[in-house]
Amino acid sequence: MLPEPDALLCRALADDLRAAGFASAALREAWGAQADDALARGLRRPATRALGDRGDALAVLGRLWGLGLPVARGDVEAALPALRVDGAVTLGLIEVSGDAVTPAVLLRPQGFSDDQGDVEWWIASDLDESALEGPLPENHVLGVGGASETLARLQLTRRAHTALDLGTGCGIQALRLRRLVDHVVATDISERALRFTRLNALLNDVDGIETRHGSLFDPVAGETFDRVASNPPFVITPRVAGVPAYEYRDGGLEGDALVASVMGGVGAHLSPGGVAQSLGNWEYREGESGLDRVRDWIGTSMDAWVVERQVLDPLAYAELWVRDGGTVAGTPAYARLIDAWLDDFAERGVTGIGFGYVLVRKPLAGAPTLARFERVDGGGEAWFGSHLAACLAAHDRAALLDDESLADSVLRVAPDVTEARHHRPGEEDPSVIELRQGGGFARTLEVDPALAALVGACDGDLSVGVLVDAIAQLLEVDAEALRADLLPRVRELLVTGFVDFADD
Repeated sequence: MLPEPDALLCRALADDLRAAGFASAALREAWGAQADDALARGLRRPATRALGDRGDALAVLGRLWGLGLPVARGDVEAALPALRVDGAVTLGLIEVSGDAVTPAVLLRPQGFSDDQGDVEWWIASDLDESALEGPLPENHVLGVGGASETLARLQLTRRAHTALDLGTGCGIQALRLRRLVDHVVATDISERALRFTRLNALLNDVDGIETRHGSLFDPVAGETFDRVASNPPFVITPRVAGVPAYEYRDGGLEGDALVASVMGGVGAHLSPGGVAQSLGNWEYREGESGLDRVRDWIGTSMDAWVVERQVLDPLAYAELWVRDGGTVAGTPAYARLIDAWLDDFAERGVTGIGFGYVLVRKPLAGAPTLARFERVDGGGEAWFGSHLAACLAAHDRAALLDDESLADSVLRVAPDVTEARHHRPGEEDPSVIELRQGGGFARTLEVDPALAALVGACDGDLSVGVLVDAIAQLLEVDAEALRADLLPRVRELLVTGFVDFADD
């Protein structure tokens, strides 16, 4: 078990890391961009080759905690003048045998930027497959992976009083939430994970994070929060002997039942206007859509926005997660695990597994107004939190307007929207008109000439109704019929961020 972190030792460690220049940009420069990219794929050799025989503090700590390699005790003593080797042992970060120091954890810098500015944290987690040179133990505490980075980018960027990080792991979501929220409760079924969370909070001098041990919502029974973030153990794993169940990814329930529990139960823990955001997997079963199943889990008493990013077939899904656990393809163990996954899916008639993002919101008052369950392919999610917040605000404002009031509104096209027109050779009129979004989910929307003209004229000057009347006259169509056709699509453009109210 990881020792309970000591605040004074964590402060000494932070001083040493800072003095060594132990930062993400510095390490990337030390071993090069190619080696840095290779490390993200579990390949350490390019980085060790680039560091060569360098003995400065950055290189020593990079080998020890960045790459998970043993180093000489004398080098560690020189690199940690405040903490010393004994202090690192007390924190549970290293093990010592004679003159050799072996890493007990990974400790890597994590740099990012948000609306509050630039941040550089140090995040401790368990040794990964490359450091262990084999499969992970079932109680492994994951560091900052792709899924956690995705969820962090999705988080709304507005302030709140209270937040819940459900299934905190190493604590990265709790740390991110704390930048905007006064008090964060971080829960996990793993006491080891909670100790990593406390260690990382102390190491980065972040207060206001309370950790609680327990499963799902048990540690917060009867409590509500303004914000909830959850990167739950959503991986669908066979519940049979011989298949490892990793605490950080496997929820211990059959199929997608754990994700269903999170999505179905989170509404009871939201304050009025509170928002929950999570990642998840859901099964497609014979005759049953995965998105429809998610709709049933959430119910009709909450606002919901679910974005499905991809659907994998059962074999591709099984291969993804068997490899994730460190089992090598082509081995008997690999084939046995794949068979177990496929048998499990076959028993429930699973034809595909969806992955996506879920936003659930408790209405401030009245009935829900948002119910979007959609598939969005392509694009990225960089800075999506601020984009999502703006889309929700636009939706909420439009939901209060009847068609006449919406027609009286003045809109402005978003600055990242461009238009593409496709012509057949020799034809004057375009056969296809597309609106393309540079930010958000980078949506591409095929539109007709009337909607294209309306969007193109939304420059913050004239109202939607005036523009529709002018377009109707230009196209020689009935103005009322055109208005009835365009206004619902204007609402869609508002919630997807193609246009916004000009006075916002």
